[in-house]
Amino acid sequence: MSEVLLATFCLLPDGEPGGGLLVDALAERGVAARWVVWDDAGVDWAAADLVVVRSTWDYQRRYAEFLAWARGVEKETTLLHGSDVLAWNADKAYLLELAADVPVVPTALLEDRGLAEGLAAALERWGTVVVKPRTGAGGVGVVVVERTDDPRLEGLVAGPWVVQPLVESVRTTGESSMWVLDGEVVGQVDKRPAGGEVRVHELYGGTSAAVPVDPARAELARAAVAAAARRLGSPPAYARVDLVLLEGGWAVGELELIEPGLYLDLAPELAGPFADTVVSALGRG
Repeated sequence: MSEVLLATFCLLPDGEPGGGLLVDALAERGVAARWVVWDDAGVDWAAADLVVVRSTWDYQRRYAEFLAWARGVEKETTLLHGSDVLAWNADKAYLLELAADVPVVPTALLEDRGLAEGLAAALERWGTVVVKPRTGAGGVGVVVVERTDDPRLEGLVAGPWVVQPLVESVRTTGESSMWVLDGEVVGQVDKRPAGGEVRVHELYGGTSAAVPVDPARAELARAAVAAAARRLGSPPAYARVDLVLLEGGWAVGELELIEPGLYLDLAPELAGPFADTVVSALGRG
């Protein structure tokens, strides 16, 4: 029986919500899987046939350490996804690359040197803007600003950052997360923020619901993953594509290839397709 290790972080040692469903689905397919904490020095990574990055939801705070771990693991066994994919996707500058092929929320890069000038240019171009860390997750460090002396800029976390126009539809329509496994869209979760928020995460009062897959959004999600595959040299096994309404059409807000949650508490039916993806990766490995 193949053994798979599902990487999580110390505050979720048993994995993401509903993670037991994934272990059960893999067992049904003849694969022994268990959740392990990625920085646990006692884990024998080499003993696994495959290590799958899942709920490593502290990676953005410890990025250098996390990437070094990934590179170490893939020297001993197969890592899904590999460190090159993780490194590319951890920097939201990837949105500038995807924009050549698919509709993407307009994005510019900001650094400490030239911050005032860059922010002023973005404000002149787009009006109200959203600033977020180039390596970040969970909505942490996201600020909405209207001028260069906006007091909300005191909430900036360490740079560098990306800056984007405020997409007003996020406050009303919200956003759609599309799960793409082995190139096929297998699930959709729609998210809405609370009040005037732009962050749809539950932490900030947002709500999420599994809904039937919309064909138009599915087409864009597949195209976004295909665009990433052309840049990475091979198709990612799994992806979550976050879409927002922009000027009457859907656009990519983010492409998650590192540790996007499966929403198994909302969509338990995703456990089976993800388990199939893991089995397929075992065959390739």
